[in-house]
Amino acid sequence: MPTINQLPVLNVISSGDQLPVYSPNNGDARRTSIGSLLTFFQQSFASPTLSVNLFVPGNGFNITVPTPVSNDQWMLLQPAGTLATGTITLPLNTGVPDGTTVLITSTQEITSLTIAINGASAIYGAVSTLGAGTGIAIRFYQPTNSWYNINLTTVYAAGIQSWLTTPSSANLRTAMTDETGTGVLVFATSPTLTTPTITNPTVTTGTFTSPTLVTPVIGAATGTSLSTTGNQVISGTGKQGYATGSGGVVTQLTDKTTAVTLSKSTGQITLAAAALAASTTVSFTLTNTVIEAGDILLMNHISGGTAGSYLLNAQSAAGSASINVRNISLGSLSEAIVIAFAVIKAVSA
Repeated sequence: MPTINQLPVLNVISSGDQLPVYSPNNGDARRTSIGSLLTFFQQSFASPTLSVNLFVPGNGFNITVPTPVSNDQWMLLQPAGTLATGTITLPLNTGVPDGTTVLITSTQEITSLTIAINGASAIYGAVSTLGAGTGIAIRFYQPTNSWYNINLTTVYAAGIQSWLTTPSSANLRTAMTDETGTGVLVFATSPTLTTPTITNPTVTTGTFTSPTLVTPVIGAATGTSLSTTGNQVISGTGKQGYATGSGGVVTQLTDKTTAVTLSKSTGQITLAAAALAASTTVSFTLTNTVIEAGDILLMNHISGGTAGSYLLNAQSAAGSASINVRNISLGSLSEAIVIAFAVIKAVSA
């Protein structure tokens, strides 16, 4: 048998080429292929591609990801229940191969999670919380010395994750940040609201569609109209009438038959001081676009002149009213009396 230096040189090796191997189990020399030898080394000495690390952490934990011995590190957290805080410290940047991936998952919610980058320049897309059953996958890019979130799906905050899992009214309220009150959601055109407290509401046509309010407590409400089919009852010292801005004043210029114009729901008319003989009635026209045919004008002699000496009434028309003033005293009066009026809506059917 020739010695090794007497054999021809083989410059190109293929997987089928043979090598001599001594087999202790058989007690003699045998042959094996280059391909079989490569498979042996891959199975026996190659680094694994995935390392799984299981932890059962407590509140306030600080767990360090092992310095990579594989391309992927799976940090599986399995706490007994919800944890308020915890920290995951990434491997030291100088020992992390390019492209290393760390996957962090938790079976329970971690309300406040910190990911310490341990020498890296930055982490992009880090999360501050983990919901139960959620996770984050980050990959190291050596040229920028940074970690990057490579999750294919959005990592939601714990409250939102809870609502997505169980979409109840209570979970939605937890997911919100500016909610007020408690209870269940209402979806209906005529919802029933039980004892709501409504403070300073502004109601416009179309905002509510026939809601049923059961004994509501309503503060100083502001609206464009109010229509009821039952009684409107005022208790205590409350009043019903017109607010500031609804009224106005006007003065007759010539005599007590001179027309005046005041388009207000309520107001005061100062009559001319012309003489009005005893038992005499005069009429003048009040032009007022608020008045409709059939409306009633409530009138009082409130100042100026002799109290109890005048009788007042009015006939309404569309956009005006004819006001009658009668002197019921025993003598002629030349007084600039002031009449207060209020328009009351009235119908005949």
